[in-house]
Formats: sequence, structure tokens, C-alpha cells
Amino acid sequence: MGWIMDTYSMFKGYPVPGVVTGKPVEIGGSLGRKEATGRGVMLITRETLHRLGIPLMGTKVAIQGMGNVGGVAAKLLHNEGCLIVAVSDVSGGVYCSTGLKVDELRSFLASNGGQVLQDYNVPGVTHITNDELLTIECDVLVPAALENQITELNAHDIQATVIVEGSNGPTSVEADEILAKKNKTVVPDILANAGGVVVSYFEWVQNIQSLMWDEEAVNRALEKIMIRSFNEVWDKKKENDTTMRMGAYMVAVNRLVQAKNIRGIFP
Repeated sequence: MGWIMDTYSMFKGYPVPGVVTGKPVEIGGSLGRKEATGRGVMLITRETLHRLGIPLMGTKVAIQGMGNVGGVAAKLLHNEGCLIVAVSDVSGGVYCSTGLKVDELRSFLASNGGQVLQDYNVPGVTHITNDELLTIECDVLVPAALENQITELNAHDIQATVIVEGSNGPTSVEADEILAKKNKTVVPDILANAGGVVVSYFEWVQNIQSLMWDEEAVNRALEKIMIRSFNEVWDKKKENDTTMRMGAYMVAVNRLVQAKNIRGIFP
């Protein structure tokens, strides 16, 4: 992103940091941008559990993916009192019914230039596959890796009450229908992982105003927008007795219709 910004700026003849987002902080990037998607997942999970009357403290969470999204979500949910019982990466997963030591786990993965979970061996921790993680006993499942992980082949076996889509498109259309019939609450990716693009918007705003917000201000503004968006989707879902995914689509389409009506048709 730094290269793209620099190339565009060279053609323009002056710096244009707002042309692209996700830049290093040193050249106009935003503090909090790296953690924003994972933080958004935590915020949406927290609000969903609150609406369902499920306390955060002691809630069992399984997270597929320990990268920038899953790793940050694991840390922040752990800080909120959740038990992170299972996590996985490309090499497989680990499980502990009483909760994994998230900080120790993250330090391990970051050590020696980056390690993988198949090499994480400590007492009380069991190695599992990525497929096993998806159907493990837990309250909240966060698929934060690849798309099409929850399909018609494994949707019937998912035990989690709440699925929060940290990655893009982790649930197939067929699986979505199965989960709805099983009364599972699926928080769609368009809402759950929006934290990254929200802070990208903040980065653009800072660039065009030649300002730099501190991280606390970024996180505070992110929380405000994520909670407002969650409330809009949840209320639409309840109003129309539908899924959260359909509720999100309804909110989006309604905004387009309103904007179209206000602006009129030209010519």
C-alpha cells in the first residue's frame, strides 16, 4: 500500500496519502488499523451475546484461524472473560476444555520467526484438526480463516449457539439454511468483520484532514459505529423475524432505496 501511494503521488507531483488505505503508520496509516477487524469481531460477539442473554464471562469460544483477525479476536475475547477453548491455523488446531492460555499461545506463534500450532505441546492441550474445531463443543464459533468452511456436510454437526463470521464467506448458502433451521445465530461477515474497512475509512478521513488520531480515539470511534450497525441489523432481524444475514441485506437495500429517492433521477 505504501508503494501504491508513493507511485500515485509521484505521478501527481505531491503526496496523496488518502489515495489508498492500509498504509504503514509512518506514511499516513492509522493507529489501530491492524487490529481493527479482530476488534470488530470481539465487539459484535459481545453485543450478540448480550442480546441473547448469554454472559461473556466463561463463554466457550472456538476460533478457526490465528492470523490478524482470529489472533486479535482471541486475545480481546479472552480479555473480556471468555474461555478460548480451541484455536487453529493452517497446520491444525489445539483444544483445552478449561481454556487455552491465549497470551502464551500468541507469543509461541510469534516466536522464532513464526511457528505453527502443530508444534505447540503443553500439558492439558489436545491437538485437533480444523474440521474438528468447527464441530467442537462451544458456545461461540468464529470462522476467521478461509471461505466455505461451514458447508452442508458439517453444518448439522455444529454445536455452537452463535457463529460470528470473522472471515469472508465462511458459510455456504446450503449451510446457512441448515443453521437457520437449527435456530443458530449466524452473524454475517458483512457486519462481523467490518472493523477493518471502518478503520480504513478513518485512515482516509485522517489523511484528507492532515490529522492523526491516537489509538484510543480510533478504537472509541470504531466501537461506536460497530455497535450502531449491529443494533440496526438486530432490530431489522427482529422486526421481520428473519436471520441476521437477511437483516443486514435489508438494512443495506433500504439505504440504497432512500438515497435513490432523495437524489432523484437525472437526466
